[in-house]
Amino acid sequence: MKGNFAAIALVVIGAVALGVNLDWFELDLVALIKKWWPLVLIALGVALFATPDDTGKKA
Repeated sequence: MKGNFAAIALVVIGAVALGVNLDWFELDLVALIKKWWPLVLIALGVALFATPDDTGKKA
């Protein structure tokens, strides 16, 4: 799943960059980061919560 996420993220980032370069839409990255930075903390928390714990496994 990690490989799929990385591939999808690269495609989305590339599509957004292409859209900005071709003037399909405007994207003010600084304003976006200033407004939505707490979402990164929420996403990290959800990712940590959803990650399976290895403490119960025996080698």
